[in-house]
Amino acid sequence: MREPDRGGRVAPAPVQAEVAFYCDGLRLAATVHRPAGPRPASGWPAVVVCNGFGASRELVVPEIADRIADAGMLALRFDYRGFGESEGRPHHLIPQEQVADARAAVTYLESRDDVDPGAIGLYGTSFGGGHVIALAGTDPRVRAVVSVVPVGDGSRWMRSLRRNWEWNAFRRRLREDRMRRIRTGESEWVDSDDIMIPDPHADAWHQEVIAQFPERKYSLPLETADRLLEYSPQAVVAHIAPRPLLLIHVLDDDLVPTDESEQLYAAAGEPKRLVLLPGTHHHDIYAGEPFEAVMSEAVPWLAGALGSRSHGTAAGADIRVDGG
Repeated sequence: MREPDRGGRVAPAPVQAEVAFYCDGLRLAATVHRPAGPRPASGWPAVVVCNGFGASRELVVPEIADRIADAGMLALRFDYRGFGESEGRPHHLIPQEQVADARAAVTYLESRDDVDPGAIGLYGTSFGGGHVIALAGTDPRVRAVVSVVPVGDGSRWMRSLRRNWEWNAFRRRLREDRMRRIRTGESEWVDSDDIMIPDPHADAWHQEVIAQFPERKYSLPLETADRLLEYSPQAVVAHIAPRPLLLIHVLDDDLVPTDESEQLYAAAGEPKRLVLLPGTHHHDIYAGEPFEAVMSEAVPWLAGALGSRSHGTAAGADIRVDGG
């Protein structure tokens, strides 16, 4: 339900439309959230919204896209190849291919006559938070980036979830699977938790999601983890400057450590900003006060950087700990 403004008026909801675009010959399903009201003469500023690890476009990001559209920007959420309603081998998650899907989403927005092609930004959450950095660091068409609880380096992140002996054993499994793929063309499929080991809070959240979205219980190829070893948005984050970058992380994140955003921030050029939210776990950012805190930072940042008529300009560089 949409809240009334101070004058008691309820703003019109963004207009949603189901669309599709192609990447590597695969049809990718997507949803556009268009702002209510007349289109600017130059077209809407626009934002590609990238979801997290193994998530479809129906999980957590619809409300994010609505908030972006409420601020006068067109938003696009989409299903990565092999997930949701998109074509591709089911659940064959390769991070570099997901970055390519996001790049194709930018091209799709460029092709629309209601979008300003010079005002396209990215919003990514969790695994998607790394994707938007990897994309923006190699694609000058992107004008602004918001990255929330991101993975900055795949190898470092996977190691952070394991004790030393577990990491060494896991690396051996990946080497063996690499040899298997060379000989047979097939990877071993494992439970997704074998790759992304959930902490208790993340596991409880995941079980609630599975009850609503049974397809969230799935297997992944070990090739996913092998390709994560060479996945490093941090390696290109410096190339985003002078375009603005906002990083948001939670201090009690046991799934993707705060260090991931801190290292990205240290490696990035200006203008940049890092906001740290205390007392909050990884998936808490999708509801309630933590969600509102993220939106209050992210939406004005994007609107200012992309020139939305609803907001001013993006803030400068700083590190901020809310409530600390």
